[in-house]
Amino acid sequence: MTMVKKNDRVRRRPVVVHIAHPAPPVPPAEGSAMPDRLIITIDGPAGTGKSTVARALAHRLGLDFLDTGAMYRAAAAIAIDGELNIDDHEQLVNEIERRDLHFDFDTDPPTLLCCGESIMHRLRQDDVTKLVSPIAAIDKLRQEMVKKQRQIGVQHPRLVTEGRDQGSVVFPDADVKFFLYASPRVRAERRAKDEMAKGQPVLLEELERAIRERDERDSTRTVAPLTCPADAERIDTSHMSFDQVVDALAAHVSRVLGARFTRRPRARGAAVGGASGGGGGAGGGGIA
Repeated sequence: MTMVKKNDRVRRRPVVVHIAHPAPPVPPAEGSAMPDRLIITIDGPAGTGKSTVARALAHRLGLDFLDTGAMYRAAAAIAIDGELNIDDHEQLVNEIERRDLHFDFDTDPPTLLCCGESIMHRLRQDDVTKLVSPIAAIDKLRQEMVKKQRQIGVQHPRLVTEGRDQGSVVFPDADVKFFLYASPRVRAERRAKDEMAKGQPVLLEELERAIRERDERDSTRTVAPLTCPADAERIDTSHMSFDQVVDALAAHVSRVLGARFTRRPRARGAAVGGASGGGGGAGGGGIA
């Protein structure tokens, strides 16, 4: 039986979320091509900059943004904080449903709420990061998360969504698909730079080993393994700056969609919901 225990830590005060008044939708210009549904998926292993790139691309194109990794990180945090047995999959899924995870789409980045309070401060903490991969490999939980992500795609049909199975499993009919990758060494160096900036001690070789192990777990799990969709545009970010990556993705979207795509401001005040039945997205960190 695998139990997870809470680490001793100082609890942070929840973030107060202010809901903005919805702005009226902007009508399309006469004669412009304005598809009601436009799904762009960005997949790839840890450390390739998916979250920040996806968010920046969504801003540039006037689309909504979904960080699916935040949903699994929230599930890991719930398991740790509730000291749940993660081998009891039914109990775990039921508890996550009970916590009413959902996204507030009126914040930027969208805020992931748990029982009405922000859980964003937990998502990148070390204990959560260590448990995320085993949590994400639980079949029953993943099936529920995929359902919710597809519901988000219905409520927010003009969407940039990132993860490990977005183009292969969740949205196989996406309009544009990307797969970002970089060598494990480069990804370890990026992670080390982030950790040093926070004043944390770093062992580069240990980081690289952990990244290789995570890649192996994610790509060999039986449920929705990390894979590059056959129709995805592969982009090696190893020697690209953040802006270069975003520029490359935006240019590819323009080439693929051509006249079909016209940028428009994102509609505010859309339905709020997410991991328990709504729509939205959650934010991410640097290219790291």
